[in-house]
Amino acid sequence: MNKTTPTSSEEFTLADLCVLADMPVRTVRYYVQIGLVDKPHGETRAARYHTHHLEQLLLVKKWTAAGVSLDRIRELLHGEDPPVPAKPQVAGSIEVRSHLTVADGIEIVIEPGRAGLTPEQLREFALGVMQIYADLTEKK
Repeated sequence: MNKTTPTSSEEFTLADLCVLADMPVRTVRYYVQIGLVDKPHGETRAARYHTHHLEQLLLVKKWTAAGVSLDRIRELLHGEDPPVPAKPQVAGSIEVRSHLTVADGIEIVIEPGRAGLTPEQLREFALGVMQIYADLTEKK
């Protein structure tokens, strides 16, 4: 049977699951530990994962790439409906932000998750801003 098109009755080792999800073993173990992915059937080297584990990992991967926090992903995996609304900022909350330095004295702060930007869109945005600035400064 082809491992790239799993069926619901298929079992995977941790190594197979990591290849299918294109994730490091350490990351998969962490997601299991914090409850984003269900625990495998069995323990240690005898542990087996199934299609639903792969589906969970692919969802987590998709949402993290979109900038969604792991806490929000946990909420979504436990029944809250997408689309993913931006969580309001509260005192003590931590956000990851990108700082684009355009030139001395010009900096743009971006929170990709709240802006709804994928990593590719963020790179394209940054390149566009840099090009606009270069065009403006050439006209001097």
